[in-house]
Amino acid sequence: MNKLESMAVFVRVVDRGSFSAVAEEMRISGTMVGLHIKALEEHLGVRLLNRTTRRQSLTDFGQVYYQSCRRILADIEDSESQAFALHQKPRGKLRVGCPVSFGVHALSPVTAQFLIEWTDMAVDLVLSDKSMDMADEGLDVMIKIGELLHVNTLVARPIAPYRSVMCASPAYIKRAGEPITPEELCHHRCLGFAHPIAANEWTLQREGKPVRAPVNITMTCNNGEALRRAALNGLGIIMQPEILLAEDLQHGRLLPLMSEFQPLAKPVHILTFANRQQLPKIRLYVDFLLKNFSASLYALNLE
Repeated sequence: MNKLESMAVFVRVVDRGSFSAVAEEMRISGTMVGLHIKALEEHLGVRLLNRTTRRQSLTDFGQVYYQSCRRILADIEDSESQAFALHQKPRGKLRVGCPVSFGVHALSPVTAQFLIEWTDMAVDLVLSDKSMDMADEGLDVMIKIGELLHVNTLVARPIAPYRSVMCASPAYIKRAGEPITPEELCHHRCLGFAHPIAANEWTLQREGKPVRAPVNITMTCNNGEALRRAALNGLGIIMQPEILLAEDLQHGRLLPLMSEFQPLAKPVHILTFANRQQLPKIRLYVDFLLKNFSASLYALNLE
């Protein structure tokens, strides 16, 4: 007998609790249902069901085998659905998670272009600087900035690194002077992003080597745009993503500092669930992001 068919019969018997109910549902005889169960037991060399004239119950091994069969049959069904979907036009809604600054200045405009080209698609864009769990948030795709941890069930696709820039307004530099070395930062007013663990130092790099610089944090905030506005008002020195500050740098509203000491770039990845990455709508969107984010994100924002 076909082993997969016998496994399907076995699962239905456990779910329905009756040979006759399964026979009627699958349009086979009760005898055939019994033969499927018997074939599995003979193949495995162990009893799966304890049967009496009134009811049947799972043996200890039967319980384990039942769970395995359910997973196997579900995986097969999911794979077949994905294969059938490959021949269909992508449609439906995607739920996409992303940090705020990246989402506003990079992902949102690219997603808008995607939706213009693919009119049967919709995107629910979830922006948050808090750590997001893809399963808990019901996300199909997530942009992760920083090092990857615990991604065993996910597929990670790298895109352009996320670069930051250290800068200040001309008014602040005129009033407080321009720092030349990292050691001077502790004598300046600095604006810091609020993390769960407060950071009183910034990590820079010079010729590829990390340099830790103690800083005097005058203002913290959990929103990069608020820090940007404070810097534009001349409050202090800011170190934030280039995509957030690009236009201000381009028009001279903010001036870059200490060109020899650059903030460390952070890796950026597109995350999807391994068992869903080939769904047409997910594959199409991810490929679109990979195409648009393959170059510098800073260059993207300045175009």
